[in-house]
Amino acid sequence: MTLFASGCGFLGTASPRNLDVISVSSPRFRDGGPLPREYSCKGNLGNPPLRWSGTVGAKSVALVVDDSNPRTGAEVHWVVFNIDPNTTEIGEDDVPRGALQGKTTSGKVGYAPPCDPEGTYRFTVYALDAKLDLSQGAELPDTLREIAAHTIARGRLTAATIE
Repeated sequence: MTLFASGCGFLGTASPRNLDVISVSSPRFRDGGPLPREYSCKGNLGNPPLRWSGTVGAKSVALVVDDSNPRTGAEVHWVVFNIDPNTTEIGEDDVPRGALQGKTTSGKVGYAPPCDPEGTYRFTVYALDAKLDLSQGAELPDTLREIAAHTIARGRLTAATIE
């Protein structure tokens, strides 16, 4: 299956599914607003805190932070998967207990803070119908393929630029 990032999320060549909606927010920035500088490569706070609702019935949850800057191309800044489905938030510079992280576009495991002040950064939460059979540090194409194959609901918070 071929995967690519789009404005709707990660899609494969399989037939499209109607997905339930997850509400995603942050106490540090609003949807469409700028990402606070502290969560970029110019800051030192790591990932921003995120909250979500709407994952009832999921077997696990995943989070992907990416951008699709037309000048620099798509880049994945963070992949977290196998988050307990009862979890409804991630704290600042934190990973939920038991969750695993995959590699980013740069090959790093963990949050790779965005740098382009003009970028648009998407924090997408996916409700999945299974725990992913992947290990800590899984390769990016593998995690994206598995997330796409198991997504039953999706929600997004977007930061348009960096402060």
